[in-house]
Amino acid sequence: MASSTNEESVSEAHSGKKSKNIKSQVDESVLLTVPDGWKEPAFTKDDNPKGLLEESSFATLFPKYREAYLKECWPLVQNALADSHIKATLDLIEGSITVCTTKKTFDPFAVIRARDLIKLLARSVPFEQAVRILEDGMACDIIKIGTLVRNRERFVKRRQRLIGPKGSTLKALELLTGCYVMVQGNTVSTLGPFNGLKEVRKVVLDTMKNIHPIYNIKTLMIKRELSKDPELRMQSWERFLPNFRHKNLTKRKEPKKKTSKKEYTPFPPQQPESQIDKELATGEFFLRESVKKRKKMDEIKVKQAEVLTKRQEERNKAFIPPKEKPVIKKTNKAPSESKIDIKAIKEKVQKAKSKKLGAPVVNPAPAPNTGSDNKKNKKKKNKG
Repeated sequence: MASSTNEESVSEAHSGKKSKNIKSQVDESVLLTVPDGWKEPAFTKDDNPKGLLEESSFATLFPKYREAYLKECWPLVQNALADSHIKATLDLIEGSITVCTTKKTFDPFAVIRARDLIKLLARSVPFEQAVRILEDGMACDIIKIGTLVRNRERFVKRRQRLIGPKGSTLKALELLTGCYVMVQGNTVSTLGPFNGLKEVRKVVLDTMKNIHPIYNIKTLMIKRELSKDPELRMQSWERFLPNFRHKNLTKRKEPKKKTSKKEYTPFPPQQPESQIDKELATGEFFLRESVKKRKKMDEIKVKQAEVLTKRQEERNKAFIPPKEKPVIKKTNKAPSESKIDIKAIKEKVQKAKSKKLGAPVVNPAPAPNTGSDNKKNKKKKNKG
C-alpha cells in the first residue's frame, strides 16, 4: 500500500510539471503576438515634467550641391523641430547642420530623431520623406555600399541593378517593406518601420554580393501572403520559401599547354652527349677528312634534290586544270495549261499585210485655200 501511494504522488508531481510547462508555452506564445491595432502611447510632457538636466547636441556635414535645397526648406525644418523644442542651426560656411536640446525639451529621444533627420537631409532625402522620422514607430538606416565592391564598373552595374529599369525594382521593394529607399552615391538611405529596414538591408547587401534582388523580392512576396494566415504565424515557413542555388557558370580558363611537374630526384640529370662522343659512337671519328667531306657533300646533295622536287611540284600545280562540274541540260517543258489563241494571231498577220513594211505614215493633205491663192497671184502680177 505504501508503494502504491508513493507511485501516485510521483505521477501527480510529473503531471503537475507538464501542466506548468504547457501553461508557460502558451503564455510565451501569447506574449510574442502583438494584438492588432495596438500602438504605444505617445510620450507627453506629463511623463517628464522637469525636463532634461544637460544639453545634448549632434552635428553632421552636407555636400556643396545640397546647399541650395537646404536653404529653401530650412524654415520648414525649424518648424518641424520646434514642436519637440529642439534648436537647429545651419552653417553654410562650414557646411554643417547642428541640432541641440533646450530647457523646454521634455522628450530625451527627440534629439536622436532630430539627428536622424539631419542625416537624411544631408544624404539627398527630400524633406517631405525625412520629416516622417519624427513620428513614433519610424526609424532610419544608412547603408554604406561604397567599400563592398572593389571594381568601380562592377559597383555601378550592381547599384543600377538595385534601382532597376525606370526604378521598378526599388518601387517593388518599397511596396513590400513599407520603407522609403534612396540610392545616392556610395550610400543607400532607408526610412520606415524596423522590420522593413531589416529586409531592405538584407536585399541591398545581397545585391552588392552579386545576388539579383528579384530573388529576395520573390521571398518577400511569399512571406507577405503567409503572414495573412493566422494559423501559420507560429509555424516555420521554410517549406514555402524557395531555395535559390548559386550557379557559377563561368569556368576558369585552362591553359593550352599543361605542364606536368616531374618527380623530385636528388641526383642531377645526365649530361648531354657532345659532337665528339656522337662521332666516336658511330665510328666517324676515325675516318679521314676527305671521307668526311664526301659524306657531308652527299647529304647536302640529297637535301637539295628533295627541295627541288618540292618546288617543281608547286610550280606544276598552276598548270593542272581544275575539275569541271558536269553540265546538266535544263528542259523547259511547255505549259499544258496555256492555250494558244489562233484567231488573234491571224488578225495580227492580216493587219501586217495591209500595211507596207518600212513606209512612213502619210499625213492627210490639207484643204486648198482658193481665196488666199488668188490674192497672192494678183500681187505678183502688179509687181511685174
